[in-house]
Amino acid sequence: MAVKFLSEEWATTMTDALNSSEDFQKAAAGQSAKLQQVVTDTPDGGEAKYYFELDGGKAQVAVGELADAEATISQNYETAVAITKSELNAQNAFMQGKLKISGNMMKLMQLQGVFNAMPKAASDVEVEY
Repeated sequence: MAVKFLSEEWATTMTDALNSSEDFQKAAAGQSAKLQQVVTDTPDGGEAKYYFELDGGKAQVAVGELADAEATISQNYETAVAITKSELNAQNAFMQGKLKISGNMMKLMQLQGVFNAMPKAASDVEVEY
């Protein structure tokens, strides 16, 4: 059953998918992160906020704001969908100005292995865009 992109159900499903992936667990071992995501121009005309938290190799994706985020990543809905579907690489999106980052850029660089493991870990999640 498909889950609606950026919904509470999507966040819970993504958390479960990441935490049950052996590859993701290996990449995330010993890593920690608190990242805020802001998606503008959503289909309802507003913006959606969710966060990704990594602690002790366990991931949490949740809808809402994270008060002490180390970095904030902003993009429009179209870019967020393309990245989530692996149609657009996040680094390319950044270079093209489609993805904006504020905060600790070094933290994001340290998490490349984690980010690279995410698409495969979430590949079985059916998402409705």
